[in-house]
Amino acid sequence: MSPSKNNVNNIPMAEDLIHLLPDSVANQIAAGEVIQRPASVVKELVENSVDAGATTIQVRLTDAGRTNIQVIDNGKGMSETDARMSFERHATSKIRESADLFSLYTFGFRGEALPSIAAVAQVELRTRRAEDELGTVLHIAGSRLESQEADICPVGTNFQVKNLFFNVPARRKFLKSNQTELNNVLAEMERIALVYPEIAFSLYHNEVELMNVPQATMRQRIQHLFGKKLGQELLTIDVDTSLVKVSGCVGTPESARKKGAHCFFFVNGRYMRHPYFHKAVMEAYAHLIPQSEQVPYFLYFNVDPSRIDVNIHPTKTEIKFEDEQAIWQILMAAVREVLGRSNMAPTIDFDVADCPDIPVYTTGDNYPTPPQVSVDTSYNPFTQSRGSDYKRPATHWEDLYGGVEGSTVGREIRFDAPEEPMPWDDITPSTSHDAAPEEPHLFSSDTESPYTFTDCYQYKGRYIVSSTPSGLMLIDQHRAHTRILFDRYLKQLAEQPAATQGMLFPEMVECSVAQSAMMETLLDDFLHLGFDISNMGGGSFAIQGIPEGIAGLSPTRLVTDILSSAMDKGSMPRAEIHRSMALTMARSAALVVGEVLSLAEMITLVDDLFATELPAYTPDGKKTYVIIEDAELDKLFH
Repeated sequence: MSPSKNNVNNIPMAEDLIHLLPDSVANQIAAGEVIQRPASVVKELVENSVDAGATTIQVRLTDAGRTNIQVIDNGKGMSETDARMSFERHATSKIRESADLFSLYTFGFRGEALPSIAAVAQVELRTRRAEDELGTVLHIAGSRLESQEADICPVGTNFQVKNLFFNVPARRKFLKSNQTELNNVLAEMERIALVYPEIAFSLYHNEVELMNVPQATMRQRIQHLFGKKLGQELLTIDVDTSLVKVSGCVGTPESARKKGAHCFFFVNGRYMRHPYFHKAVMEAYAHLIPQSEQVPYFLYFNVDPSRIDVNIHPTKTEIKFEDEQAIWQILMAAVREVLGRSNMAPTIDFDVADCPDIPVYTTGDNYPTPPQVSVDTSYNPFTQSRGSDYKRPATHWEDLYGGVEGSTVGREIRFDAPEEPMPWDDITPSTSHDAAPEEPHLFSSDTESPYTFTDCYQYKGRYIVSSTPSGLMLIDQHRAHTRILFDRYLKQLAEQPAATQGMLFPEMVECSVAQSAMMETLLDDFLHLGFDISNMGGGSFAIQGIPEGIAGLSPTRLVTDILSSAMDKGSMPRAEIHRSMALTMARSAALVVGEVLSLAEMITLVDDLFATELPAYTPDGKKTYVIIEDAELDKLFH
């Protein structure tokens, strides 16, 4: 009888379907949420270094973290047993019971980071405590311990993560470009460095130093990371209430940007994303900045840990607040207050200190007598004046010109005398008075449009109105010019560089660490657009030349906007980055609403629009013109 059959009914026995996964598989599953890219590894390791009490943290990357990630700190280190236990799932020194989740002041608490890293990479750990003579060295690959032995190590911890996702080729294949992954690492480093200005951070990529910020104050740390110019545009905020303490800096209205504004929220030393609180800050700037722009801010919340929940997502960037609406009101009021105290917003001040004394109304003998007014009731302004006895003395001014030769004083001048020819009458003007001089063109067109535009009219400095065989055409001049310039700049990025106009006085652009790394890769692209930009080191770039046709625009702001747009497309192919750069440039240089155009300029603009490949829409999909059919116009008069 087969062992798989029942002895009585001869029925096959069903096998058990549920089984326990091996630790290596479970760790790889956990790593899918915790470790998404090299930046995730850097974040977890640096946060562990901060929790270990380090005052100096150094990060070294090779190939943006694909090949090697090394984090070195001078923290308290680990014992031999702790070093081995740290790679076990749910092994942590941060909490001991569930109640500790509501009193967290550390970064980590899950005990998933190190086992998740060891499951998808080759890890080497060197660590030693100050009281130990020898340290410990561990080698782990794919959750399997290869060796552990004693060795001479400095006090602290040295993590080295090699060949990330070596055993998960699909994950490694879908990593983005080195520049994109490096930008993500820099973003994580900036967030942690902003929380702990008392810790010195440094970052090296392929042996090139990208970040080196010493111990400093919070405001100095912001300047070290994002430049002195931004530090000068910040206002200090400090509000302490029974629910929350809010401190940090907010930008002035002049620092508002459409893109690239540095917006950071931190709660109890932890970075967080919170759109609801972001809306509170923007609400405080209502009517001070355009609705599409944002101001930079660096705001730190200190809240009772029992009134927040950080255990929502493995990345711990989403946090729930028990008093969310009350904190929203406190935050908005705090920002408005600092804007008012800095004369950035109108306020009502009831402080009477140093005000002049206003006399009190009194009755009696001390009351001043009002002035007496006398009126001539017999005066009538419509009666004829009787004149005055005053006579102007004679001056005899003719005597002053008596000795002048050829003087006409005293001679009769006849206006009906024949006019003598003047010496300049023989000069023939180059143009006839009947023909108006040719007006300069803002645009150039080599291709005729499908319509013949001879009569164009401008409406409110925004729309160009013209007739077509099918009806009435309305063209948005800003969108039409954006379409034209976009195609032109995109062609320049793909072909030869555009002409550059040198600047008499170069302007400086201060970039953050992440922006500096991106700017290095875009210098050739800026050159094709017509910019001449030089790297001056330390995150400073000098704009020495600008393209033609952007007179009146701020070169520094334009370069910053283009750079921010390119960073938003950092994970995209090069062609997408070029489209983003060309669109930002075109929007900035296009005709503004209210700019008056001549007839020749309007006709040329329309011709250039219909010479493009897609004249009906802007690069971002908005209509450039509409046509009101004749039948639709007839209906309006019925």
